[in-house]
Amino acid sequence: MHLFRRKVSNAGHAQPLARFWQAALESCRTETSRFMALAVFLIAVVLLQLLLQVALNLWNRYFFDALERKDAAAVWAQARMFVPLAVASIFLAATSVWGRMTTQRSWRESLTRLVVERWLEKGHFRRLNHHLAKGSENPEYRIAVDIRIATDAPVDLSLALFSSVITAITFFGVLWTIGGSIDVSIFGFTLTIPGYLVFGVIIYSGAITGLMFFFGHHLTSVIERTNQAEAELRAAADSYSQEPERNNSITADEVKRQAFQLKLQAVLLWWREFCWQLVRTTLVSHGNFLFAPVIAWLLCAPKYLNGAMSLGELTQAAAAFVVVQGAFNWVVDNYQRLADWRSSAHRVATLLLAIDELEAKEHNEKAAKS
Repeated sequence: MHLFRRKVSNAGHAQPLARFWQAALESCRTETSRFMALAVFLIAVVLLQLLLQVALNLWNRYFFDALERKDAAAVWAQARMFVPLAVASIFLAATSVWGRMTTQRSWRESLTRLVVERWLEKGHFRRLNHHLAKGSENPEYRIAVDIRIATDAPVDLSLALFSSVITAITFFGVLWTIGGSIDVSIFGFTLTIPGYLVFGVIIYSGAITGLMFFFGHHLTSVIERTNQAEAELRAAADSYSQEPERNNSITADEVKRQAFQLKLQAVLLWWREFCWQLVRTTLVSHGNFLFAPVIAWLLCAPKYLNGAMSLGELTQAAAAFVVVQGAFNWVVDNYQRLADWRSSAHRVATLLLAIDELEAKEHNEKAAKS
C-alpha cells in the first residue's frame, strides 16, 4: 500500500482519469474474490437475457406468420408460449438490477473507505482546506456524491457495452439470413447487395452516433461545471452554521448573503447551459427512437411486397434491425451517463491528486530538514 502511494505521489501530474482508475482498482483488491463472483454472475445474467431475446425474436416471426395464415390454433399456441418467455424476461431483469446494485454498493464502499482514509490521514483535510489546493474544493461533496456516481456508472455502462457487443454479433446473423440480398436498379444496371440489412443498420447507426457527438460534445464539461457550482452553493449555505456568532455578525452575514447569491446565480447559469445541452442531445436520441423502427420497416418492405419475405420474416427482421441499431448506438443511449461519469471521476481524481501533491510536499519538507 505504501509503495502504491509513493508511486502515485511521484506521478502528481498524471491524467485525472488514470488516477481515478488507479484508486478504483486498488479499492477492489481488498475483496477480489467477491468482485470476481459478482462479475461472473452479471455476465451469466446478460448471456441468459440474450438467449431469451433471441427466443422472443423467433416468437415474433412464428406469431405473425400464424396471423398471416389466419391459423387460429397456431396463434393461440404462440400466445401461450409468450407467457413463460415474458415471466423469464421479468425475472432476469429483476435479477440484473439486484446484481448491478450489489456490485455498485460494494465498490462504492471500498473506494469511499480508501479516499476517506487518504483524506483524513495525517490531517490532510486541514492542510487542504488551509492551502485551498486545486482540486480539493468541497471534498465532502466529492466523497458523498461524486464517488457514488463514479462507481455506479461503470458497472451499468460496462454491462450495457458487453450486452451491446454480443447482441450485435448475434443479431447480425438474423439480419444477414432473413434479409438476404436485394437487387437495386441504378441507371439501367442491376446491383445486387448481399446482406443489405446489415449494411443499412451500420450506416444508419453510424450517422446517429455522429450526430450525437456533434450536438453533445460540450456535455461533459458542462456537467462538471454544474456539479462544481452546486457543491460551491452547498458550501456557501453551510458557512452560516460553521462560524461562531461575532459582534459584527450583521456585516459578516451580509457578506455571506452576497456570496450565496453569487453562487446561486452561477448554479442557475450552468443549469441553463446544461438544459440546452440536453435539448440538443434529446433531438438526436428521441429522433432515433422514432425513426429506427420506421427505417427498418421501409428497408424490409420491398422484399415483403414482392413476396420474397413473409409477414413473420418481415417482423423478425425489423425487430432484429432495431435491436442491432440499439446495440450499435450504445454511445447515443449512454452519452449523458458517460458525461456524468467522466465529470464525477474527474472530481474524485483531482481530490486524490491534490492529496498526492500535499504528500509529496510533506516528503520534500522532511527531506530538506534532514
